[in-house]
Amino acid sequence: MPRIVRFHQYGDPSVLKIETLDVPPPAADEVQIEVKSIGLNRAEVMFRTHTYLQEAQFPSRLGYEAAGIVKATGASVTAFTEGDIVSLIPPRDIARWGTYGELANVPARNLVKHPANISFEEAAASWMQYVTAWGALVEQARLTKGDFVIVTAASSSVGIAAFQIAKIVGATVIATTRGKAKRKALLENGADHVVVTDDEDLVARVMEITNGVGARVVFDPVGGPSFIPLTESMARGGILLEYGALSTDPTPFPLFAVLGKSLTLKGYLYGEIVNDDAALERAKAFITQGLASGQLKPLIARTFTLDQIQEATRFLESNAQIGKVVVNV
Repeated sequence: MPRIVRFHQYGDPSVLKIETLDVPPPAADEVQIEVKSIGLNRAEVMFRTHTYLQEAQFPSRLGYEAAGIVKATGASVTAFTEGDIVSLIPPRDIARWGTYGELANVPARNLVKHPANISFEEAAASWMQYVTAWGALVEQARLTKGDFVIVTAASSSVGIAAFQIAKIVGATVIATTRGKAKRKALLENGADHVVVTDDEDLVARVMEITNGVGARVVFDPVGGPSFIPLTESMARGGILLEYGALSTDPTPFPLFAVLGKSLTLKGYLYGEIVNDDAALERAKAFITQGLASGQLKPLIARTFTLDQIQEATRFLESNAQIGKVVVNV
């Protein structure tokens, strides 16, 4: 029987247990994959610590991303056959189709035959970050040539993905980081400008970079007090896409900046793309082409084995990484 990661109560990474379990055959619209690599996400940390949108039903599986080999297909699945090399666009339910383990049943509509030029590790590190960034920047903000975009939490996998997607469309990236330690790496990985917010005035630097105009697009997963300087750094008619709540402090509403600049503040969820069949197909096409051409290249911070799942999760939570944390099975 395959080894599967589950947790029986909310808590720190020590609650993650590797168990030997039977995995049932795939449902009619599912595909069973032999997992080769797993991409870790902060959503899984939030789910495990009871701070996510979804409640766990114990004992619970977890995991959104994986790449592997098709082992079996459901009765209604025609697009995949045994032996296909595939990767998973994270589905709607973090537990029902949990990917932490050696075997997983996943929805066929979320599978992709990824380009042959990328590895299992790279495939498992691709879809959450690129779909999230593409959906916000291209699909909703209509980021284009000549635009400036501020990317916060820039050393995350989604931040690096946003750099690459902005480059494809011809936009200029202003990345933010709290300390100096990651500045050089952010520049090396595609940021045009880096603002170290512990040492520099964000508004002044952005206005200097944009010749006083401000950034038309802001892509932020943090919220909290930084909301005020971010909106003050924006151009008239700009849009701020908020896709997370990493700050534990209250988020003030920047009333005068919003009114004075006619700003749009939009909450953005990855599910807006994945739950829309047409948008999902557009995302697949853009990202597959980018991966095949090399314009999109996942940055992997560090790899672990399945036996090191607790250690891998602790590393993810440390915020020491630049790019994606991957577990090889």
